[in-house]
Amino acid sequence: MSRTDPVSIDATLRQSLAQGMAATELWSLLLSVLGQRAAQRSPSTVRQQWETDRFVQPCAVNQRTLNELDSHLLAAAADFEALELSPVAPLASCSTVALTSQNRIVSTARGTEVVSDPTNVLALECARRLREAPDATIKLTTSHRCVRAQALPKRPGFAAHFRMFCLASAAHERKDHGFVTEALIEHIRTHIAALDRLEQHGYHFPDRRLRLLATPERRHVAERIGREFSAPERRHSSERVSEEPRELPVTLETLEHRYYDGLRFMLDAGTPDGNAVPLIDGGAFDWLRKLTDNKRMAYVASGMGSQLAAMLFRRVARIA
Repeated sequence: MSRTDPVSIDATLRQSLAQGMAATELWSLLLSVLGQRAAQRSPSTVRQQWETDRFVQPCAVNQRTLNELDSHLLAAAADFEALELSPVAPLASCSTVALTSQNRIVSTARGTEVVSDPTNVLALECARRLREAPDATIKLTTSHRCVRAQALPKRPGFAAHFRMFCLASAAHERKDHGFVTEALIEHIRTHIAALDRLEQHGYHFPDRRLRLLATPERRHVAERIGREFSAPERRHSSERVSEEPRELPVTLETLEHRYYDGLRFMLDAGTPDGNAVPLIDGGAFDWLRKLTDNKRMAYVASGMGSQLAAMLFRRVARIA
C-alpha cells in the first residue's frame, strides 16, 4: 500500500485527527506541520511547482478582458446587490448542503476551503440575512474566481481555477411555487440580457437554446416558465429594441440530477466550430432549508462560465 494512501495511516491516529482532536487543536497541528514543510522547500522547488501545478497557473485570459467582462455582467444584473466574496469560505460550505465531495474542493489548514462555487457562499449570506429579516426577498450577484480539484474535461477553456458570474435569490416560498417561478424567470432574463449586452461589445453567442429540466412533480412549473420564453426574444440595447426578434428555442426535459430541487435551466450557445456549449446553468436548491431549518425557505441560484465566454465567444480583441 502506498505511503501516501490515507488508509495506510495508523487507525488510531487517523481517528484522532478526524474526530478526536478539537478543531482548534487540529488546525494548529496542521499549520505547524505545513510550516515545517515550507521551511524545507527550496526556491527551485517552488519555481518548479509554479511551472507545473495546474492550481497555481495564471489564467489564460487577459485580466483587462475579464475586468471589462465583469463590468458588463454586473451592469446587466443591476437589480441584484453585488458582493465581493472572500477567497475562502467555511469548511464544508458545499458538502454539508449539496451532493458534492470534499475531495473536489481545496481545503485549507485553518478550517476553511477555497471557494469552489459562489452560489453555496451566497446561500450562507442569504440565510444570515433572512434570519435577521424573515420577510425579506434577497437578491445577490457576484463575479468570483473559483478553484475546483476534480479532473478537468478534455475541452478547450476548462481550468482548475476559473471566473464565474452568479445570481442568487432567496425568500419564503409562496403559493404554487410562486417565488421560485418568478426568480427563475428573472435569472434567465438577466442572463439573456447579459449575453445581449456582451454582443454589443465584441462577443457573439449564436444558436442560443434554453433547456428547462424538471421532475414530474414540477413539470407544470417548468411549463409556466417556458411560456415566458416561447415567443421570440427581442434584443435590447441601451437605446432601443431591435426591430427583428431573435428566436430562442425552448425545450422541456426530465430532471434526473438530485443536485437540484426539482427544477433546473440551462442556456446553451454555439461556438464557431459548431459545438453547443452549456454556458449558463441554474435552478432551485434546498440548501436554504438546510441552513435555516425552515422548510418554507426557497433558494434559486445560477451561474455563467464567464471565463469560458471570454475564451470561446469573444470575436474581437477590444482590449490589449
